[in-house]
Amino acid sequence: MTPVERETLLQTLQRRFEKNMVRHRSLAWADVRVRVEASPSALRALHAMEASGGEPDVIGGAVDGRFTFCDCSAESPVGRRSLCYDRAALDARKEAKPRGSALEMAEAIGIELLDEERYRALQAVGEFDLKTSSWLATPADLRVLGGALFGDRRYGRVFVYHNGVQSYYAARGFRGWLRV
Repeated sequence: MTPVERETLLQTLQRRFEKNMVRHRSLAWADVRVRVEASPSALRALHAMEASGGEPDVIGGAVDGRFTFCDCSAESPVGRRSLCYDRAALDARKEAKPRGSALEMAEAIGIELLDEERYRALQAVGEFDLKTSSWLATPADLRVLGGALFGDRRYGRVFVYHNGVQSYYAARGFRGWLRV
C-alpha cells in the first residue's frame, strides 16, 4: 500500500467506527488505530476487505488487547459473491464453474470466514444479509458429507441453512473476520 492508500483506509475505518458506536460501545478509535498501524498484515487484509465491498468495522470489545474486525456491509460483500465453498467443491464442478471459492479467497485476503456463532454475534449488532446470504465456516463433520453452512436474515430472524459445497449463487458471498 502507498502511504496515501494507507491513510485513506485509516480515515475510512475511523469514520465507520465513529458512525457505528453501537457495534463497539466501550472502545476508542485511538486504541484501535495503534493496533492496526502496528500490523502491516492487518492493514493489507483490511484494505482487501474494503476493496471487495466488506466495509470492515470493529465489533464487540477488546479481547486480550486485540480487536475483532468483521465485514459489516449491509449485504454480503459484492466483490466476494458467486463462489462455491472450497477448492474441492470447485474442482468437482464439471461445468458452469464459479470464479473461485470462499475459503481460498478468504485465505488470499488474510481473513477467516465467520462461523455460526460469529455470524449470530454480528447479527446482534445490526441487520445484515436481508437480500443476500453468506457462506459460513463449516464443521468438518458436515463438510465431509458434502455440505456447507450459510446464513441470512429474513422475516426479522437469522437463519442458518445448509447447501451442497459445489453450489453458488449471485447473491451468496462470504463475510470474514480479522483479529488485530
